[in-house]
This record gives sequence, C-alpha cells and structure tokens, in this order.
Amino acid sequence: MNDRIKRYLKNGEGDTLDYKQEISSANKIAKTMVSFANNKGGVLLVGVRDNRSIAGIRTEDEKYMLDLAASFYCKPELTLEIIEHDIGEKVILECIVPEGENKPYGAKGDDGKWWVYMRNKDKSLLASKIVVDVLRRQASNKGTMIQYGKNEEMLLKYLEENERITLQEFRKKVNISNRRASKILVNLISAGVILNHTYEKTEFFSLA
Repeated sequence: MNDRIKRYLKNGEGDTLDYKQEISSANKIAKTMVSFANNKGGVLLVGVRDNRSIAGIRTEDEKYMLDLAASFYCKPELTLEIIEHDIGEKVILECIVPEGENKPYGAKGDDGKWWVYMRNKDKSLLASKIVVDVLRRQASNKGTMIQYGKNEEMLLKYLEENERITLQEFRKKVNISNRRASKILVNLISAGVILNHTYEKTEFFSLA
C-alpha cells in the first residue's frame, strides 16, 4: 500500500475525499463528482468501506460506471484520472476529480433536470440559487465592481452589529425585490466582502 493511499485511509472522508464500497448508480456518483468539481476537486476511493476497510472492486464494472457518470450524468462533462492500486489480493480505484474550469457543474437527476451540488465536509449538498450565481460569476472571470449604495451600506452596517442575515430579512429591511436583494448578495460574496452559509436549515450571510 503506497503512502498516498495510507494517507487517504488515515484522513477519512471530508471536503476532498469520499469512500465508495461500490458504484451502484452512475447518476448518484455524479452528485459527488460535481460537488468536487464545483469546489477544489477531490478523490473518490472506490472499493473502500465507510469504516476504511478494503472491500476491493470488479475493476472494469466500476471503471465503466465512473466514466458513464462523468460523461453522461455531469454537465459540463468531467475528465477523470483513474488509477488502480493493488492492496494485497484486492484492487481499489483512485478516481481523481479535478476542480472544474467551467463552473457551475450539474448532475442529472431522476427528473431529467441538472442540479448543482457543493461539497460540505463529507456530504454533497444541493446548492442554493445564490451559490449557483456566485459560481457563474467566478467562472466568467469578470471582476466585481461594487457601487456602495444605501442598500449595500445598510446591509454592511447591520452585519457589523449582528452576526447574520437571511435573504428574506435583507429584502424586507431595505424593501426591495428578491431578485435585487439576491444580486446585491452575489456581488458582495463574489467580491469577498460577505460570506454565504448554505448548509444550515436556512441559508444566511455574514461579514467575511
């Protein structure tokens, strides 16, 4: 067992690592793949149980499912690097998913729609519309020019005095539409002025 695999097994699952005993569904594994691509990239270790023990794989079957997921269930299509590792008499796969260059990436759901996922610790979670818009902005390579009007000033002043605010709280406080409030939040997140927290029951925002 090489040092890299030992490190994967020691570190456990997280933002950039996921264990899969087997690949039983191409569209389900696509969710994990796009969550890595929308983040900083990551590794799927296939043939490894959640308790970090080695299960081994049916090599060609698993490779086929990974390629199918990346090609037909991820949009844009993902390019994977798949490396076989012999662990005793068993084989596991190290599937490297690079950070995407064309974010946001979506996974095809059972409903035929494309859904964007983000990685949070060891989970792949559905992204909010604001997160999707931020990913689009970052991918466009356009700088974010912020003009601080009264709405922006009111938001930042509120956040200096309070830990968090939700989209609806912000919208009501300054009496603007959801669309306008979302646009302001996307601008400020893209510029690194505020942070979005999308993994609680209710999405909220705080100062960076």
